[in-house]
Amino acid sequence: MSARRSLANLRIADCTPLTKVFVQAFEKGMLARDLGVEFGRAVRDENGTLRIGSGPGEWLLLAPPGSAPEVVERVEAVRAEEPVSVVDVTHGRALVRISGAKTVDLLPKVCGIDMSDSITPDGAAFRSSVAKVLTDVVRDDGEGTRSYLLHCERSFGQYLFDALLDAGEEFGIEIEGFASNNSRSPE
Repeated sequence: MSARRSLANLRIADCTPLTKVFVQAFEKGMLARDLGVEFGRAVRDENGTLRIGSGPGEWLLLAPPGSAPEVVERVEAVRAEEPVSVVDVTHGRALVRISGAKTVDLLPKVCGIDMSDSITPDGAAFRSSVAKVLTDVVRDDGEGTRSYLLHCERSFGQYLFDALLDAGEEFGIEIEGFASNNSRSPE
């Protein structure tokens, strides 16, 4: 684990240690209302947890490392009587963050989605192929700097990281260490 920081215009960090909790519930149910984020969007709650509407009736919650029991407990406290599935997927999923001005040059090399502000503004969330890997992509800017979280099956994590490094070489990509502040890279 490294704490290395970079000021490069394109940075990549392995954020796999973040807690990742997958939730399935009724799309219009009580829990959906409490989560407060619709499909295709991402917002931070009062605890700093990033709530991502990853699919119809599906949410991914990202929080600091080791906080899965608290995140699960908060979700289950509002589930009422509706059927809900809450699963800690931290160890089964990889998470990579790319940040910096050059992300707009990198991502089109590996993903067929338009990354312009009008199509994928801060807080946008979608599922797409990135370097031929099914990936959840979340735009999560920090302090005015464009930033994306890329979430995939852990078995593809190293491949995705390496593919992004390779694609970003011409833009001067640099590796950053993990930042425990919910993985928002300091700018």
